[in-house]
This record gives sequence, structure tokens and C-alpha cells, in this order.
Amino acid sequence: MKKRYLLIGLLVVLLAIIGGVAAFTYYFMSSETSIRDSWEVETGDLLVSNEAYQVSAYEADLDASINVINLVPDEIEEEGFTYYDESVQQRIAATLVRAGERGNFTLESPLAVLNPFGTGSNGLYLYFTTDWSSQIRYTIHVEDESIPDYTAVANNGDRKYSRLHEFLMIGLVPGETNHVTLEVLGKYGRVQNKTEFTITMPETQSGYNTKLTYTDGEAAGGQTDGLFYTIRTGGYTGYAFFYDNSGIMRYEMVLEGYGLDRMLWYGGEMLTCASAYKIARFNRLGQVTKTYDLTGYEMHHDMVFSGGDSLVVLASEDGSTDVEDLMLEVDLTTGEVTELIDFKDIFPEYYEDYAHVIGLDDEFKWLAGKKDWIHLNTVQYMAEDDSVIVSSRETSTIIKVRDVHGTQELAYLIGDDAFWAGTPYESYSYTQVGDFVPQYGQHTVEYAGNEGLEEGQYYLRLYNNNYWSLSTRDEYEPELPDSVGTALLDDSRKSNVYFYLVDENARTFELVDSFDVPYSSIVSNVTPMGDNYVVNSGCSMVFGEYTQDGTLIREYSYECTLQTYRVMKGDFVGFWFAE
Repeated sequence: MKKRYLLIGLLVVLLAIIGGVAAFTYYFMSSETSIRDSWEVETGDLLVSNEAYQVSAYEADLDASINVINLVPDEIEEEGFTYYDESVQQRIAATLVRAGERGNFTLESPLAVLNPFGTGSNGLYLYFTTDWSSQIRYTIHVEDESIPDYTAVANNGDRKYSRLHEFLMIGLVPGETNHVTLEVLGKYGRVQNKTEFTITMPETQSGYNTKLTYTDGEAAGGQTDGLFYTIRTGGYTGYAFFYDNSGIMRYEMVLEGYGLDRMLWYGGEMLTCASAYKIARFNRLGQVTKTYDLTGYEMHHDMVFSGGDSLVVLASEDGSTDVEDLMLEVDLTTGEVTELIDFKDIFPEYYEDYAHVIGLDDEFKWLAGKKDWIHLNTVQYMAEDDSVIVSSRETSTIIKVRDVHGTQELAYLIGDDAFWAGTPYESYSYTQVGDFVPQYGQHTVEYAGNEGLEEGQYYLRLYNNNYWSLSTRDEYEPELPDSVGTALLDDSRKSNVYFYLVDENARTFELVDSFDVPYSSIVSNVTPMGDNYVVNSGCSMVFGEYTQDGTLIREYSYECTLQTYRVMKGDFVGFWFAE
């Protein structure tokens, strides 16, 4: 009898663990779509209130050798307040303009505002005039010897050389006393004047690490200039973190929720996700100049341009059982949002006859009750034939749909053709050329050019997770190669960066290059940066910069809950920094 009770007890514990993991993961996934409900700012004494703009100026709650202020909208503590409101942003901008016009701000005594628009906790707005037309170069030094100096030339907008200077200083290290040197540069690079000030920055708003540990690879020293930026760091959604090549946080972007997904450039402004329900445009000062609400839909995973003034966005219908199977189009001039493709219309028989709702016994049990039958995670738009190439994690297939603004025809399926054998879509599978293991559970499938190729041929670059899981189809059991993982965490395996040559004329795909990277069953990405590649292995919690032949230059470790979706890199020249 005791043995029986012991077995029952162990079973109860096991079920509790399984249920707890599912509940925790469900909570984690839900947090990605939550909206920030507090925008509180720690300030010093009130300096002045502007009734016309309903914005108040306070002394900033920090130590500095110059006067630093906070600008705070008067309704910041009201329910429903968000900085991602165009009217709020316009009022703050008007307050800054008025302050600049009424003050006599100089190099030694600038107008300095910490995080003026509420979108970057350690961004410092500076406004002042100089005696000569010039550029401003700044160097940030901290006493911690493990943190190197950071030098940049500020982007002054259309005024490359000017007596008037207005910019957002990027690079101040949270939680450190920053010694800043401002240099006034003439047109020939001569230093005309300089000054120094100190500012002790607050800790990160998120509580995230300001320093990452790293290890150098065989190609050490070959990194590109720029800042890495993290996308949807587990446990820290609602922020994006920007790190230099030494792993030092130089900017903490504050979002309404969710994460960036992808950062695009439009008319000299940054275009990215503000939350799972909103896209925002930022200018170089951190001001949100326009927002695009996706009412009735929830973004996930990716967005790219589908023309000069429009985006295609992967999405789910808000509240629907069917998830991650829609593609929206957003008109950036009018703000109109339309449903461009419902992939249930592209694969009607598969959706109805082969796929089912996820249950508690399936691998992704935290999605129980949802029909995550295709799980799109990347999109690329091809203007020449008005097509999209999407990555479907659930089916381990790369899919092309052509004439997306017209008849919307399925063009091809790339992956293990056994998956589609016997289905109505078998004839769309391209033939594999060569002996290699095709991709499984892939992420970030991107067009990689067609240089030197014939018409109808091109390269695709992808992060091959090398992981198999299928929670929405019971009768299919693949014969998996030994190299393919089936566990969410497995230190014994590798993921890969794959380069495919796709030939639409011959209806084939061929692996023409690859290199191994740390294993990540889900999420993750590979993206080019100059002549290098940045690769994030989200479940292994590392990202690295690699040479074109796949040799590691430097790898960074980070902490998070479960995963970080993507890590990318940019030089931000022409935005935060001068060209």
C-alpha cells in the first residue's frame, strides 16, 4: 500500500511539474503581448509647469556638473497614459522648442534633458550654440577600467556644420559616473573648442545587465563598427538593449510592450514595433513622430517593406483560435491596415484535413487550445513578381506565394518533401539537389541576392534551428537524421547557418554553404552586418559576430528567461551619428 501511495505521489509531483512548466511558459508568452501600465519617472524638484502644453520641467534626480532636467507630461500617472501617443510627443517637442528659443544655451551650459520623449532611459538631449559652424564629437569615459571609452560624432540633422546643435547623446552608461568631453570640430576636423562635464546616470529602468561577458574566437579583431540590439529578451519585454563591441550597454529603448521584431528605416526615421498592437516611427531625438495601430490584430515575428510606402506584417487575429497565419499590409502614408493574406486560403485542405488544435499532450502544450498550424516567423517581399517568401516553423518549410496583390498563387515549398507527400500540395515541393539534411524548425529566412546567377535563380540565407517538433498533425512521423534535435534544450547538438541556391527554372534547391552555431531549438536569427554575420542562438543565450566563412570573431553571453528572439546590429550613421 505504501508503495502504491508513493507512486501516486510521484505521479502528482510529475503532473504538477509538467503543468507548472506549461503554466509558466503560457505566462511568459502572454507577457510578450502585455502593455506597459506605468511610466513613472524619478525626478527632483519642480522647476516650472507649462499649462499650454501640459508638460512640467523638473530637476533630474541625478548628480551632474551641468543642469539636467526631466520633462514630464502632466497626465503621466493617469490610467491609460502612454508616451506612444502622437499628441503627447508633439507637446513635449513644442516644450523643447520653446525652451530653446527662450534660453541662452552654450557649449559649457547646454539645455540638457534626460530621456525627453520617454523612449530611451539613458538618452541625453543636448541643445546649444557655438561660435563657429561645426560638428560635435563626444567621448564618454567611466572609472571602471573594464569599460572602454566611447566616442561618436553627433548627428545634427540637416545642419551638418552649424552654430546651432541639437542631438541625442547615445552611449552614457547606466549606473556609472560618466565623464563627457564635448569637442567642437571645424570643417577640416580641427578642434576649435572643447568642454567637459560629468553625469551620474540612473540604473537601467529594466534592471537588465549593463555589461555582457564575451569570449573571442579565432577571427578576433575583425568586428564591424556599430551597436548590437536585442529583440524581445525573455523576462524584459517592453525594452530593447543596445550594446557596443565590448558588450557595454549604450542605450536602453523603452517600448509600450513586446519588442522590436525588426528595425527599418523610412525617410530618415526609425520604424519598429512599439507593442504587439502598434508600429512607431522615431526621429533621431527619440520623438515618436507617427504611430500605426493594428486594431483587431496582434503582430508577431516580422515586418518588411512591400513597396516604398507600405509594410507587410506577420500577425494573428486578436482573440482567434488560429494564430500566426495572417499577413497584413500597412500603408505608411494613410495608416490604413488591410489583411493581405490569410494562409488558410493558400492551404485550405491542409488546414482543414491535416492540422488540429494543440492539446496538453503536444510539445507546445502552453498553446493548448490554439491552432498554431503553420507558425510564420519571417517574411521577405520580392517586388519583381509581387511575391512573398515566408518561413513556416511548424511545417519546417520555406514557402513562396506570388502575385500577393492579385491572385495569390502558391509558388513552391522548400524543405523535407516527405512532409508534403500524399497531400494536395505535394507537387509544389522543390527537389533537393545534393546530399544534405534540409532545414528543420528554421528561422529568419532572407533573400541573399542573385549576383552571378541566371534569371530565376537566387540565394536564401537562414538560421536552421535543426529542431523538429510538430504539435498540430498526428499521423506524420518523419525519419529524422541523427543530427536533428527533438528537445528544446540539448547542449550536444548544433544549429546551422544555411545558404540555399534556389532555382525556380529547375524547381530545385541546393545547399551551397553552411556553418555551425550554438544550438537553439526555437527563435534565433542570422543577419548580415557589413562583411560579417551576426548570429543569435536564443535558447543557448548567446550571440556572436562571424566572418563570411563562418569563423567566430566574438561571442557574447546574456541572461534571460527562456530565450531572446533576435539580435541584430547597425551602425546608426545618419540617425544618431553623423555620416
